[in-house]
Amino acid sequence: ICALLFASLYILCHFVIRHFKKQTDFTAVHDDEDAAVNRIALGLCTFTLAVALGAVLLLPFSIISNEVLLSFPHNYYIQWLNGSLIHGLWNLVFLFSNLSLVFLMPFAYFFTESEGFAGSKKGIMARVYETSVVLLLLTLLVLGMVWVASAIAGNDAASRQSLYDLWECYLPYLYSCISLFGVLLLLLCTPFGLSTMFTVTGKLLVKPRLLEDLDEQLSCTRFEEAAVSRRI
Repeated sequence: ICALLFASLYILCHFVIRHFKKQTDFTAVHDDEDAAVNRIALGLCTFTLAVALGAVLLLPFSIISNEVLLSFPHNYYIQWLNGSLIHGLWNLVFLFSNLSLVFLMPFAYFFTESEGFAGSKKGIMARVYETSVVLLLLTLLVLGMVWVASAIAGNDAASRQSLYDLWECYLPYLYSCISLFGVLLLLLCTPFGLSTMFTVTGKLLVKPRLLEDLDEQLSCTRFEEAAVSRRI
């Protein structure tokens, strides 16, 4: 069931990305190597978008499945909507979210920008090697900065050794921080987006003339006619 749900989300996200991405990025590439790099990057981005969409739909899916089970408790055909399925989906979404956030998306970006090390043979594997080295250096840099910040903030031996609890502490903390940053960005940008949307809509739509005063327009027209008559 999890595989079928993810396959459906992956297919949907693939069509969405291909719809919004410029077709010239794929059709104008005459080099087979660049075309393969674009396809790999497209696959990684589609996977990440499918995971993000699954994370968004997980809570509504949990609520709807619970209501269905409460409405039809003895129905044989919906017993697969159980608690173990929801718990497994939550674990998979959390695992793939961290994987996409920490590895897949940076790898896709560095992979599209890579050209291979100087003096090495050109090809896909040369780009993979360069991307892996750059990603490893970036990971070491980020972990070193986190370790230094933790040591400065804690100023004890326990805080310096807390980096070894990477899987239990830092990845969930990083995931929570990025989620909080996304929510704050959404709250910050939503008012500006709504105001811009209403401004553009007001410029495009024609204002109704139902509440206009016709007597006032007639008097204005008479004054303009009298002014033109005096000039003549």
